[in-house]
Amino acid sequence: MVRLIGVGGTQVSMQRSLHMAEVKTRSWSDVDAGHPTGKKPVPEGLWVRCPSCSSILFRRSLENNLNVCPDCEHHFRLSGLERVQQLADPGTFVAMDEELMSHDPLEFVDVKPYPDRIKAARKKTGCNDAVHCGTAFIKGRKVILSVMDFTFLGGSMGSVVGEKIARATEAAAEENLPLIVVAASGGARMMESGLSLMQMAKTSAALARFDEMGGLFISVLTDPTTGGVTASFAMLGDVILAEPKALIGFAGPRVIEQTIRQELPEGFQRSEFLLECGFVDRVVHRSDLRSEISSLIDYAGK
Repeated sequence: MVRLIGVGGTQVSMQRSLHMAEVKTRSWSDVDAGHPTGKKPVPEGLWVRCPSCSSILFRRSLENNLNVCPDCEHHFRLSGLERVQQLADPGTFVAMDEELMSHDPLEFVDVKPYPDRIKAARKKTGCNDAVHCGTAFIKGRKVILSVMDFTFLGGSMGSVVGEKIARATEAAAEENLPLIVVAASGGARMMESGLSLMQMAKTSAALARFDEMGGLFISVLTDPTTGGVTASFAMLGDVILAEPKALIGFAGPRVIEQTIRQELPEGFQRSEFLLECGFVDRVVHRSDLRSEISSLIDYAGK
């Protein structure tokens, strides 16, 4: 320690003086905020933990990798709009029937009224309902594209979802275009009861007419595709593609195990299991999906 002799013989510590000079004043608001003056807290949402391998991933890097974990290839769930952006050529998607909105003819109430749930879902997602339909180009091939949005009430199929998919199917028939439907759903929307279940018949009938006209329907199953969606249009594709390890089925595996009181095989209801059983034609990595769809369109002569 270096010492200085001050006026009147007072000894002052240079080290202490330098330290005092460097200290910044902190306010009580800084203390309450839990970080030193001059340092900003790390924004929330910059990092994501992979649910499969537990790797900590930088969100921007994950998005640049199509929301697929670079360590274990886990395919994160996407919103409907994110899926549209990944599949369609930039700037080519033109939405149709966006004005359709769900109502509450049954005046359904559980924990809270159905209209309140719809309002909250619209505010959260910025969407009117759980599917986006429109025309688009995929690698230069014009298609009718319908993409379900799991972030909107679990992608559940109510009257609006069924009507929009039926209209998209009819548009594909009228314009002689391939129909691409990307499923991501927990099934029928219980708040619409029988009206929701009627959409299974409506969409299936529209697809039957489309098939009679020789139309090409490519169904893409993503995680999760379950319930009434699986039991209707999602499994009616001329070609059925699935993303890796997507949960696909009617009832969930826990419900089945509790019902039959037996342990299910490993990987049960995952896309690879369904591929082995012949329910899915091909499991396609997200990065290859655009190329796979465009190749199928060319092969079918559409």
